[in-house]
Amino acid sequence: MGNRIIEKERENKEALMTDSNLVSVDQYHPKLAEVMNNVHKVMVGKEQVVELTLVAILAKGHILLEDVPGVGKTMLVRSLARSLGCTFKRIQFTPDLLPSDVTGVSIFNQKELKFEFRPGPIFGHIVLADEINRTSPKTQSALLEAMEEGSVTVDGETRPLPSPFLVMATQNPIEYEGTYPLPEAQLDRFLLKLKLGYPSKDQEVDLLVRLRAGHPIDKLEAVMSIEELVNLQEEVRKVYVEDSVARYMVALARATREHPSVYLGASPRGSIALLHAAQALAFIRGRDYVIPDDVKYLAPYTLGHRIILTSEARLNGASVELIIAEVLKHVSVPVVEEVMKS
Repeated sequence: MGNRIIEKERENKEALMTDSNLVSVDQYHPKLAEVMNNVHKVMVGKEQVVELTLVAILAKGHILLEDVPGVGKTMLVRSLARSLGCTFKRIQFTPDLLPSDVTGVSIFNQKELKFEFRPGPIFGHIVLADEINRTSPKTQSALLEAMEEGSVTVDGETRPLPSPFLVMATQNPIEYEGTYPLPEAQLDRFLLKLKLGYPSKDQEVDLLVRLRAGHPIDKLEAVMSIEELVNLQEEVRKVYVEDSVARYMVALARATREHPSVYLGASPRGSIALLHAAQALAFIRGRDYVIPDDVKYLAPYTLGHRIILTSEARLNGASVELIIAEVLKHVSVPVVEEVMKS
């Protein structure tokens, strides 16, 4: 089974993961086109990743970014935060990091004779959780409530986090010594899993030219307010999803559970993630309705990290990407008329 998948689906996988799925920025929602153009003053040749990052924040989701050091993960988050007028916080995850270092701690004020809460770095609009797999599972779990509920509980008191709220967690895919793999419950909290990748030769030259006289992020200014972003998040939830498209999303998720090479498939949370991500993508691209192509494009990013292969499939050379490519090929795509929401 694994060899057949590798031979027949590799081209499908490569087609799904290329920038050919992008549309011109001219077709974008006007305010989001401004954000894209602003971020690209810092990021070179990463249109796909920037668009998907906007998908996550508009869908009120979170991102797991797996890539090698030095490809611009921090710059992506910082430039997005500045463009959106949001506060940026960074948490450097290390083996000795405690949950209270993330959420905050109550300290006794001797003058006031009462405890005062000192918020941790999780209290930001956009939070970079750098090298999240380097800390212990106990500290990793401190993010679970924040990512799912938008709040943290310290000393029995629940405190809401700022809105909007986005966690972008990074991990190094090639360095495993001293790391703690993320548990499935935590992986399931991420809306998307992305990779930046190396720039092309021309893009890297362009990057050096831009950095000769200083870093462009130092001059980056906000092109959107927090209030505008929150309003756009509410508008995204109004994007129309035809019933047959919703059934298509469920069929894809169920197909991952029923695939013979899959030990654990995408949960219903995966179907919900695909729904919200598709609504956000349609909105970004200037539509008030979702089309099947939105779903096909987003499936590898929303479902891939929720799937565990069987030992036999891994030994036969199968991968999650190729399994999703096979699922997309065999699940019938609905034929939907482009009926715009009245």
